[in-house]
Amino acid sequence: MVYVTNIKEPEPENLLQLTARFTRAVDYARQVHVGCGKGTKVPYMAHLLRVASLVMGESGRLPFPVTEDMVIAALLHDAVEDEGDMPRLRDIEEMFGKEVAKIVEGCSDSFAEDSSEKLDWEVRKRSYIGRLWEEPEGTLLVSVADKVYSSRATLEDYRYIGPKVWDLFQRGREKRIWYYGELIKIYEQRCPDWRLVDELKRVFAELEELSKGDPEVHLDS
Repeated sequence: MVYVTNIKEPEPENLLQLTARFTRAVDYARQVHVGCGKGTKVPYMAHLLRVASLVMGESGRLPFPVTEDMVIAALLHDAVEDEGDMPRLRDIEEMFGKEVAKIVEGCSDSFAEDSSEKLDWEVRKRSYIGRLWEEPEGTLLVSVADKVYSSRATLEDYRYIGPKVWDLFQRGREKRIWYYGELIKIYEQRCPDWRLVDELKRVFAELEELSKGDPEVHLDS
């Protein structure tokens, strides 16, 4: 079999192009996030790759071009919050540029290097909600994609294990519903015509309706 390489076809304007930077970002994320998702044996990379895929999937469907920086930021959106604080952010900026670092910073609700030093969950979430009103479109796109994937995963888990799914979250169903409800208010005003926003609203509404009447769980961690 003969493989032909280096043939360059004419490209439509603003078509998303992935380069070796994307490949390096995948490997970087793989090294940073070595664990699994909460309460699962699924590598955390599954979450990151799916969020990046959602961002890529909006190329050509938004009033602005989806860039490689946005896709890379989707891969790294939890790296600062979960794995390294400001030194991690500086490392990301050095390796992938200011735009990627800016989006990752905008998607982070904590900058504490030691997870035990993080501020209270509700304090962090309220701060994130407040900042999101002013974040640029690239940060909003990664934020919405992250929440779409997470809400889909929660809904899927709920269908299998029911109310026990809320045990996976720090503040149970009530606070989770509150948090996503507040985010949706922002997305509805900042980016009302985005497909991902419609998808988030649909999945969130289904999860909220399905879980009505669930006993509340209040965890200390």
